[in-house]
Amino acid sequence: MAIPEDCSSPALTFNRISVTRGETKILEDVSARVPLGGNTAIIGPNGAGKTTLLLALLGQTEYSGEILFSGNTTRPRIGYVPQRFAFDRGLPVTVLEFLVMGLQRKPLWLGIGRKYRERARTLLKAVQAERLEESHLGALSGGEMQRVLLALALQQDPELLVLDEPSAGVDVKGGKVFCELLEDLGRKWGFTQLMVSHDLATVTHHASHVICLNRKVIAQGSPDQVLSVDVLKSLFGIHMGVVDSGIIASPKKDFSKEEKGGDDA
Repeated sequence: MAIPEDCSSPALTFNRISVTRGETKILEDVSARVPLGGNTAIIGPNGAGKTTLLLALLGQTEYSGEILFSGNTTRPRIGYVPQRFAFDRGLPVTVLEFLVMGLQRKPLWLGIGRKYRERARTLLKAVQAERLEESHLGALSGGEMQRVLLALALQQDPELLVLDEPSAGVDVKGGKVFCELLEDLGRKWGFTQLMVSHDLATVTHHASHVICLNRKVIAQGSPDQVLSVDVLKSLFGIHMGVVDSGIIASPKKDFSKEEKGGDDA
């Protein structure tokens, strides 16, 4: 699919990205742009290759094609918030200690250095989670863990913040609050956002640019351009619920489940 000319200031460009596993094509000739400073959402059905595209961006899977950053090949600082974080919930580690692990070299049992402690506290304050610093990691709710992982991603002082299903594991109100937090952080920190999402309500209200993906790019553009009945019926292959404005309110199928088999997430 040709890249539209109106997307002229990209933070990054996917140029003919293809990923094959065995005989299966996960992504096929994907070309798309992520506008600089915007909030771009990648949507599509289960197995569409959404998370695979993120993994290609993060250098965690092999692919053909090229990924260009701001018109060249220099990688920006990238912060990544995964949908799930696997760890032993019985591990006796506090949130503050978890964040400091990535900052100081000396073992935690020798104490936390003052500058590292203050840095971790600054990050927790940025994501409105100061009260969690002494909480054990295994005791956190899904929404709390999400904020801690966001704080961890902010350690990179990212130019590009990548999120996989930021609304997963939280209720509707929690998802809305988290997206409002992301918008506020984006304004203050100046990063570009790229997220995978199944939540079309979140995409409608939060994204400034949408990439519709089903192994290939079906459409891309602003939400009011691409979240139409025809595009989403083509993308998901089902009847969709529609609000008066013509923007999709919610699908009549549950897209909240994680894609299985490693093809996507």
